[in-house]
Amino acid sequence: MDRTFRKDILDSNDFVITMELVPGEQSRGRPVDTVMAIASDALEDGRVSAVTITDNPGGHPALSPDVLGEEIVRSGMDVIVHFACRDENRVGLESRALQLGLLGIQNILALTGDFSGEGFAGQGAPVFDLDSVSLLTMLRMMDEGTLTPKDKEEFFTGCAISPFKRTEPECMGQYQKLQKKVLAQASFAITQVGYDVRKFHELLCVQRDWDMEVPTLGSVYVLAPGAARVMYQGKIPGAVVTEKLLGIVENEWEDKKKGHADAIERSAQLAVILKGLGYRGAHFGGIHKGFETLSRILDRMEEIEERWQEFLPGFDFPQENSFYLYRRDPDTGICSELLNPRGKRCSNWEKIMFQFFRGIHYAFFRHTAPFASQYRMICVWLDKGRFRNSLIRILETIPKKLMFSCQQCGDCAIQHVGFLCPESQCPKYTRNGPCGGSRDGMCEVHTERQCVWFRAYARWASINQADKMIGEFVPPRMWELNQTSSWLNFHLKKDHQRPE
Repeated sequence: MDRTFRKDILDSNDFVITMELVPGEQSRGRPVDTVMAIASDALEDGRVSAVTITDNPGGHPALSPDVLGEEIVRSGMDVIVHFACRDENRVGLESRALQLGLLGIQNILALTGDFSGEGFAGQGAPVFDLDSVSLLTMLRMMDEGTLTPKDKEEFFTGCAISPFKRTEPECMGQYQKLQKKVLAQASFAITQVGYDVRKFHELLCVQRDWDMEVPTLGSVYVLAPGAARVMYQGKIPGAVVTEKLLGIVENEWEDKKKGHADAIERSAQLAVILKGLGYRGAHFGGIHKGFETLSRILDRMEEIEERWQEFLPGFDFPQENSFYLYRRDPDTGICSELLNPRGKRCSNWEKIMFQFFRGIHYAFFRHTAPFASQYRMICVWLDKGRFRNSLIRILETIPKKLMFSCQQCGDCAIQHVGFLCPESQCPKYTRNGPCGGSRDGMCEVHTERQCVWFRAYARWASINQADKMIGEFVPPRMWELNQTSSWLNFHLKKDHQRPE
């Protein structure tokens, strides 16, 4: 394979084109033939660096991207495989990574993943043993040979980012988590779908100001009414289509031929804007029937790329009362270098509880606390007797159950989430920042309640330490400690907080 995605995206002179393929539930027949034909045509065209293959999109069963990826790689086209944490524990994820290495698939988009959808006999059990940050860390360790001695892989790993968030906690949570992914050595990033050019620009400004040097591809979706309605309804986590844009698309598609032509033009205009803003490439989605649609878009891009600034006003689709980190430039309509004020705060009650738990943690659950050695001696004594051990578990469980809905994981992580429990209050058990699925501050799965990371950000912001969540890698839960005392485990240095 002479041309590779890795080589193209690391060349700052290239504007990289990738496209998304979505496998169906069949193992053969027309859906598979269509996907393979699109990949073959993309290879022949020569302008596409790689195709990406989704991993059980929407949490529903589909043909494995690894199987399709192997066939496409053998044909000569490079592949980026989506790698979600939803369906397998850390053992299965590592095993799958080894399989990809053997198949010759090196490009991996590391994702936490959508929540579990329906399969055989009902909804599948969500796993989420790792999140996207810990998955990136595991893959990096496999590259270095530190996870499995004498076995070094050659993965080129990337991550996703959802910049199209309406509220301050969600926006900042996404940027803070991106920084964790970059620290975990993500080699590239791909955005979620959106049509707000100011948000696209904001992401580049954040990367510039936060020293996140990661080549980024902006997503461009060929928008038809069906997909637009689904995105408008929030059924594709992280993707945003506003009511105004939905109305425009529905009006265009009253004449199908005109609608298709307008979708191609919109996609070409957005892609050249991304190039003009400084994105390293464009990632195209919504191409399901044949490669001809993308070919027409790429042809049109070549005709209009010098005029990209003319098209900026056509992608002004802000969400109502949306937060922007940077002030609007009155001349261009995108971001200036001036910051907007950040003011999201929690209720007085939440602030009181946060400060209370923070004080307890500071006094009793730090290895550098003034009486840490005495606490350890007491815990050694409590741990030696079966009755004493059981008693401390009861004394710990009752208040933590009432205050945090504690699941007795034995490896407590509330201090990383603003003293809220990620095990009981996040359906994906995320310990390294929010997933991209929240909407207007509400959880992707339990839409009647706020995202736990939304609340955590507001708590830290209430004491002007909203950046506290940046840069701290939290290891995955230690399952060997399940149903044991997290108090004893901390002081006996058994949990993930042990100094080494």
